[in-house]
Amino acid sequence: MKKLLQVWGLVTVLMLMGATVSYASAFRIGDQGSEVAEIQGQLAGLGYDVTADGDFGPATAEAVKAFQRENGLTPDGLVGESTYAALLGKAMPNEAVSRGSNYINRRIVATSMQYIGVPYVFGGTSPSGFDCSGFVRYVFAQAGVVLPRAADEQYYMGMPVATGDLRTGDLVFFSTYEYGPSHVGIYLGDGNFINASSSRGVAVDSLYSSYWGSCYIGARRVM
Repeated sequence: MKKLLQVWGLVTVLMLMGATVSYASAFRIGDQGSEVAEIQGQLAGLGYDVTADGDFGPATAEAVKAFQRENGLTPDGLVGESTYAALLGKAMPNEAVSRGSNYINRRIVATSMQYIGVPYVFGGTSPSGFDCSGFVRYVFAQAGVVLPRAADEQYYMGMPVATGDLRTGDLVFFSTYEYGPSHVGIYLGDGNFINASSSRGVAVDSLYSSYWGSCYIGARRVM
């Protein structure tokens, strides 16, 4: 059954990745690459708290908002034409860019953020209450990606990812109330992940906090 779920999950991802080319109307959470790193580098050079790692995560969006507010632009956290020109002093590239699974990643991140504050319910799989793996499975399902139900099953999906190579949409796993992968969340970038925890419900936490850092056991990429 586990192998069947793995195959179905990979087939679903391949189908979704059919349309991988879009126009860069705005850079946003989930985007990656050298152009994002250039944006981040310029922000960092202006004194904003962001790292030029090429991964447009929540911290980058907050830095963009701060830049926009200080320059009389709409603080939406998106780097569109006006923000790009004000920040980099040149026109935004208008050629088609390949984003691949980044579109799916952005959709997963956007969906996951809608449920911040939803209470933790053991065995919960819906917006009325989630447990950790139920939350991850529900969010990915909204993007058409099928995952197994339990955290320990999700741990065997996709491929392992080193901590230094994490990108938005990766699954991050922790050993909490029992040995092995007993808790799972969705990586958001900038060292943050979103999860359904028993103490706070759906919330954003730091992968490097004293608690989560101590029980982190690895990550998987399913897209």
